[in-house]
Amino acid sequence: MSLVLTLLYVPADRPDRAEKALASSADVVILDLEDAVAPSAKDAARSGAASVLSSFPSGGGREVQVRVNAPSTPWSADDLALVAGLPPSVSVRVPKVASPSDVAAVRSVVGDRPVHVLLETAAGVEAAYAIASAPGVASIGLGEADLASDLGLSGQGVEDGLAWCRQRLVVAARAAGLPAPAMAVWTDLADTDGLAASCVRGRGLGFVGRAAIHPKQLPVIEAAFRPAPDEVARAEEVVTAVEAAAAAGSGTAVLPNGRFLDVAMVDQARRVLALADRTGPAPRPSPDLP
Repeated sequence: MSLVLTLLYVPADRPDRAEKALASSADVVILDLEDAVAPSAKDAARSGAASVLSSFPSGGGREVQVRVNAPSTPWSADDLALVAGLPPSVSVRVPKVASPSDVAAVRSVVGDRPVHVLLETAAGVEAAYAIASAPGVASIGLGEADLASDLGLSGQGVEDGLAWCRQRLVVAARAAGLPAPAMAVWTDLADTDGLAASCVRGRGLGFVGRAAIHPKQLPVIEAAFRPAPDEVARAEEVVTAVEAAAAAGSGTAVLPNGRFLDVAMVDQARRVLALADRTGPAPRPSPDLP
């Protein structure tokens, strides 16, 4: 599968919306049994998820995850039992993971399918690397609303307090050899400019991609993560220099300006090119009309 950039949440008790999500441009569709579903609708959500996936066993050609309820809730056991009976291509997304033992408990029910974890408590953030390194974990992310509440953040303190947690997440994912984490959802559907600006900041911090709660957010996310043309040109220059050095039997690559390249620079260049391949070329500016 190509680079994952967009993940779209959809309430599993609304099969009509789930089918539309599977026909959207999202790389990953997340059938939600948790926050998007009222307590009284949990049974309907499980039935809805099973129904949708029986109609679209291959996920409509895209990756499908099911977000279950947290391990401490009364719905967790039934959610995991549902996932265990789904096609093996369906992954599980687990909120409020606080330790590697939470991951092990989930895998004991759902088997070897990939586990995508959300850290939403201080304990989860403190154990970020241990959780990221746990067997079966395919990605880690933050549940920022619950985390901010757990930490007692408010006002401007929310952004300031979460900044450290976000960087901790990026470092843990990188250290554990996982993909760069995707950003948490942007809840203000009307503020697309704010979403775009937030995505640009997140990319600068090492995040790749973002979860969305509405299809109209998907093109905004893609555009915000698209590398600028000059950034792509620099990355191509780096990769070309490395390949030329390798072809010449040299272990040292040097740019035309005399700058030596190291492994980190090459890896970053390849990440830029992967993003460029995923998002396509930047649109050309419209010509000025007379």
